[in-house]
Amino acid sequence: MDKLERYIEQLREDFTIGAFSEQEADKNPFNQFHLWLQQAVDAKVIEVQAMQLTTVSQENKPSSRIVYLREFENNQFWFYTNYHSHKAQHLQHNPNASLAFFWPELGRQIRIEGTIAKATAEQSDAYFNSRPYESKIGAWASKQSHLLKSREELEQKVEELKKQFTPETIKRPEHWGGFVLTANYYEFWQGRKSRLHDRICYELKNNEWNISRIFP
Repeated sequence: MDKLERYIEQLREDFTIGAFSEQEADKNPFNQFHLWLQQAVDAKVIEVQAMQLTTVSQENKPSSRIVYLREFENNQFWFYTNYHSHKAQHLQHNPNASLAFFWPELGRQIRIEGTIAKATAEQSDAYFNSRPYESKIGAWASKQSHLLKSREELEQKVEELKKQFTPETIKRPEHWGGFVLTANYYEFWQGRKSRLHDRICYELKNNEWNISRIFP
């Protein structure tokens, strides 16, 4: 075993920041999410909007990547991407997916499971129009997840598109837009000492949220 492997093997983090109980948990998991998100913002957590999105391919292979949460309301969570990307192709065949937030500054993690559908064209247009010009050009230039011969090929495409579109004329490409996950399961994880973590779960059954605690 080399020094790096030994170092990783011996890493230990004893979480002593907080606790979380069923009695504290809001009866509505979205309200609890909103509270923890606000606390993470107040704590100035780095990349607080970053979430791991996990999808499953048509071959039943899971795939995870970090995307940004951009909108949220009433147990729904939006992110935006290329509709020809791997994640989008996965979701066409299997709309079940999960999100995970990890905020180490607070010793907290939130897992959210649900089904994903495309956002409306109006929502996608509104978000696209709020983006900086360079990001709009990027949405046109990138054939996300597809082979690229060189960095120069991408940069040349960007320059061509800048000649084609001005900040006033650029519109959202049809191959780019939003997805929205509608939650049916939440898990709120609060790190505790000696790996005896608090894990409070919400599961949607018959249109009601059932709250339970699971072993760490």
